[in-house]
Amino acid sequence: MLGSVRFAAIAALCTLTFSASLCYAQTQDRRVPSSQAELRLSYAPIVQRVQPAVVNVYAAKTVQVRNPFLDDPIFRRFFGAPGQQPEQMQRSLGSGVMVDASGLVVTNNHVIEGADQVKVSLADKREYEAEIVLKDSRTDLAVLRLKDTKEKFTTLDFANSDELLVGDVVLAIGNPFGVGQTVTHGIISALARTQVGITDYQFFIQTDAAINPGNSGGALVDMTGRLAGINTAIFSRSGGSQGIGFAIPANMVRVVVASAKSGGKAVKRPWLGARLQAVTPEIAETLGLKLPSGALVANVAPNSPASRAGLKLSDLIVAIDGQAIDDPNAFDYRFATRPLGGSAQIDVQRGGKAVKLTVALETAPDTDRDEIVLTARSPFQGARVANISPAVADELHLDAGAEGVVVTDLADDATAASVGFQKGDIILAVNNEKITRTSDLDKASKTGTRVWRITLVRGGQQINVTLGG
Repeated sequence: MLGSVRFAAIAALCTLTFSASLCYAQTQDRRVPSSQAELRLSYAPIVQRVQPAVVNVYAAKTVQVRNPFLDDPIFRRFFGAPGQQPEQMQRSLGSGVMVDASGLVVTNNHVIEGADQVKVSLADKREYEAEIVLKDSRTDLAVLRLKDTKEKFTTLDFANSDELLVGDVVLAIGNPFGVGQTVTHGIISALARTQVGITDYQFFIQTDAAINPGNSGGALVDMTGRLAGINTAIFSRSGGSQGIGFAIPANMVRVVVASAKSGGKAVKRPWLGARLQAVTPEIAETLGLKLPSGALVANVAPNSPASRAGLKLSDLIVAIDGQAIDDPNAFDYRFATRPLGGSAQIDVQRGGKAVKLTVALETAPDTDRDEIVLTARSPFQGARVANISPAVADELHLDAGAEGVVVTDLADDATAASVGFQKGDIILAVNNEKITRTSDLDKASKTGTRVWRITLVRGGQQINVTLGG
């Protein structure tokens, strides 16, 4: 009786707003659990299976507390010499995932960057010292190995992240705020996010599963209990979760882990040898395209895989191995996750016609890099520089034909960073002396001049700078 009265009320309400038949159909789409078994549906079996493979990562580094007055010799009498300044231990907290039974853990590079000590804590509270096997800043991933253990650990298998769909349910497991291992759940909100600006390879899984500080490096798990991605960042105005988190897809994680297992100190990836640019609405209109999508070829290096395959300036790449390419970031990700040694089929639009090209999957030559850190008192002090090889150009997204000496890294407290040099700056000349090799720049930095006139290229633009000695 009560059920019929309830239905009559719903039908009456529907008549006032929609048709009664439509509202009846909507009520049939919902139902209460029909059995005790349905009331007990839970993610617990998945969590119990994967939780032992998710670990906490603790990193620590010793830093010297530097007093800015030490730059003045008068104040040194009161504050002491630099070596006498107190040291401070900086600690960071993150999460990680066991990906090999021998004790191999993958986490975010930013969790362990610059660390002197790294410890890994398992779900059962046991702690191990860990060594850093491989760091890859381009993907923000790092691989650790537990020390002094012969135990076989629980691991997570990799999912094929290309098979994920928006709306799939996922679990995020990590150690947010250091409170202990925590499980949150949500759905995949978006795929192939390329405008995030976190790493070189921008092709993130977006999820609304709660991710907070400390979750970095933790697992994003699908409903089969496999690793769908590594949680790496959140979008937040408050510092806490606001339902927008990003994870590195498992297929990219797999490439980094494979390099670590093979004993490599750097990740080996295929090299295209071409610079790509996004298709703007204006470019699309000029090319007669219906949609502003694809990756436009802006430069091709001689003797590169792209050149040998027949890729030409102004070609529009629209697919690789049958997978559509929306922008250069999508191509970079797809190409980087292809296995070395084989080939990839690239679909190109050229002059309104479809062209298929076969590109060899090989690494970029890295001969004559000659990477050094400049230590002489100069504006370049603390900068790491290298000769531009094809591998260096690929790493720093320089023009394929770029030549000279480039800044590859800067220490945070370096003079070079404080005066404004940036990673990727190409140094062309110092005090009217042409710079073609790192040895030239090393020599120029030791001249002890009082005025420094420097010519460099940044973002394709030549800049002239004058600095005091």
